[in-house]
Amino acid sequence: MSVTTTTHLNFRGAAREALEHYGSVFGGRTVVVTYKDAGAVTDEAEADRVLWGEVVGENGFHVMAYDVPSRLPHERGANPFFVSVRGDDGAEITALWERLAEDSEIVRPLEPSGWAPLYGMLTDRFGVTWVLDVTAPYVG
Repeated sequence: MSVTTTTHLNFRGAAREALEHYGSVFGGRTVVVTYKDAGAVTDEAEADRVLWGEVVGENGFHVMAYDVPSRLPHERGANPFFVSVRGDDGAEITALWERLAEDSEIVRPLEPSGWAPLYGMLTDRFGVTWVLDVTAPYVG
């Protein structure tokens, strides 16, 4: 069992460009999943924007990013990142979630999603937004 943290950057329409830029600077593999790819289009004008993307380098560099949809508030630089905690053990992620969720605002409950066996988002009492998810099949 292990957990990793990754900076998850938030953009409005510039996530693909930013990921490509960071990939060219740091090297590594860039992956982009659009809202259309994931079947999560709520606004056709945003179908090709990034729902989830990352750059992973052999040198240890790792950053994730997405385009905040227009239905959600976003001010450039005001909430520029999330901290992503990922692991392959559902029980471990659930235990971390339960402790982190104390005195926090739950943005999305920890539950199965279309892209992860468990996924949740919360903003803690210090104003930091955390995303926790399980990256491997989870049997709960």
